[in-house]
Amino acid sequence: MKVIGFGASISSTSINKKLAAFALDFFQEDEVELIDLNEYAVPVFSVDREKEHFPDEAKAFLEKLKEADVLVCSMAEHNRNWTGAFKNLFDWCSRIDLKVLQEKPMLLMSTSPGGYGGQNSLNIAKTVFPSFGGVIIETFALPKFYENFDEINGIIDRTLLEELKTKVMRFKEQLKQD
Repeated sequence: MKVIGFGASISSTSINKKLAAFALDFFQEDEVELIDLNEYAVPVFSVDREKEHFPDEAKAFLEKLKEADVLVCSMAEHNRNWTGAFKNLFDWCSRIDLKVLQEKPMLLMSTSPGGYGGQNSLNIAKTVFPSFGGVIIETFALPKFYENFDEINGIIDRTLLEELKTKVMRFKEQLKQD
């Protein structure tokens, strides 16, 4: 099984990319790949630009998702919403293929420095992704990233670590049933 993960951010120090990378460690028996959204930078979407052409980077992102059997996505949050970069890429991709997420099973996550753990962005994704081919199996939000995550050990809060482990286990069990 091929598992592709990403943080929905283009920050070079993205905490959501770090969380996605950590979650991929739970799929050691599978082929895993962590992608960087900076490789898929697109111009600001507009219907005028759409008439000219679709960016190769949006096409490449869709092709990359096509390679996956499973997606692990951690939603970054800016001003209680998706990051502009991710929303823009998503907009371009949805104009190429409405089922951007291609009916792939998803482990959907979020984190932030605050106590809510980026759940505003996560909740928007939980509402929107199914209409765009996202099959959300499990969700997880990590609050207070800098207090609960260590670069070497990952999630250091035992309760939160066990919660993620349990959700990944249930996620894998659901995959076996499908």
